[in-house]
Amino acid sequence: MPFVRECILTTLDTGGNVHAAPMGIHEYEAHLVILPFKPSITLDNLESQGTATLNYTDDVRVYAGCLTGHNDWPTRTTKIIQGERLANCISHTEVEVIQKTDDQVRPKYFCKVVHEAIHAPFHGYNRAQFAVIELAILVSRLHMLDIEKINHEIDYLKPKIEKTAGPREREAWNWLMLKVSGFHKSQEGES
Repeated sequence: MPFVRECILTTLDTGGNVHAAPMGIHEYEAHLVILPFKPSITLDNLESQGTATLNYTDDVRVYAGCLTGHNDWPTRTTKIIQGERLANCISHTEVEVIQKTDDQVRPKYFCKVVHEAIHAPFHGYNRAQFAVIELAILVSRLHMLDIEKINHEIDYLKPKIEKTAGPREREAWNWLMLKVSGFHKSQEGES
């Protein structure tokens, strides 16, 4: 089983516009593997530019914001690759694609690390931060998952928010729950 790094992946399009997306990056021996879904902006940007930046942050609003339209996060130019990183990330890793394996659903982009930097100390996640990240993963897959599974997972995660969330985690959770609620309403309208 691969080790998965949960991060915010930033890529650039051909016009230099930054796209940020939460993503689990797989670590296989000496390579990091990006597995974007088809179709996606991340996939298009990897195809055109061949580079990406893995941003590690403890502000879980960024995870939630990327999925809910709250995505105006400041960035800075990367050091080696032509790219951007989150201005307030704890650390970042710049990568170049060295090989691609195509797939109908999720092609694999094998990458080599060309630069890493630490910008602030990481003090760990609390349970509420983990809960927001898990809910963000669920929200990114709403169209693929059964509604009962989604509700079951939310019921499991909710006490972690109630017990350990600060203002940032509550804000992120609320953004994601609005997205879930909108999805529920759209499903009810179709039936």
